Amino acid sequence: MSKVLVAPSILSADFCKMAEAVKNIKEWGGDLIHCDIMDGVFVPNFTFGMPMVKALAKYSELPIDAHLMIIEPERYVEKFCDAGADIVTFHPDASKNVSKALELIKAKGKKCGLALNPDKPLSMIEPYLDQIDVVLIMSVYAGFGGQRFIDESLLKIGDAKSMIENCGRKILIEVDGGVTTENAYHIIHSGADILVAGNSIFSAENPKLAITKIKSSH
Repeated sequence: MSKVLVAPSILSADFCKMAEAVKNIKEWGGDLIHCDIMDGVFVPNFTFGMPMVKALAKYSELPIDAHLMIIEPERYVEKFCDAGADIVTFHPDASKNVSKALELIKAKGKKCGLALNPDKPLSMIEPYLDQIDVVLIMSVYAGFGGQRFIDESLLKIGDAKSMIENCGRKILIEVDGGVTTENAYHIIHSGADILVAGNSIFSAENPKLAITKIKSSH
């Protein structure tokens, strides 16, 4: 089993103490800073944009993992790269030109990925396996934090793992939504490489211990 990475979601942090939260994530043993970017159109919620990513990047020694839940991401991916995002992931069903958006991210020297909501099939990302670095499997419906993990996602993670192995490229599987210290074992053994966790870390009595438990679940 390869090393499991944990990407705490900054959406669950105290918005008045974001710089402190970013520094804490490194001290707690987190590997990435996960930023949920929502536009209020593709998903029924609104969070933050490029200025917040740029501000966080000043305080982060860890890679910034930007998950764009926005329509026409090809219009904004370069700006998120310039703001400091190291990985930019978006939903193919929100884009008018998926390949173009991926190429724009790659041209900036960043890693790119595609995200799928629970009701979207893996066939949507199959045509782009030669371009992407990450497959983000949503284990809740994108839009809000604190939702319960959808158990059927485990099968989808396993299927994604098989699809990636068959294509012969090294593509990481990231899982986002309802990840806890209790279900991390099953998520990792289904094939996940990166686990995004929000409430289960920021609401934990001991966030460092919570991250350690998730990482040692395999």
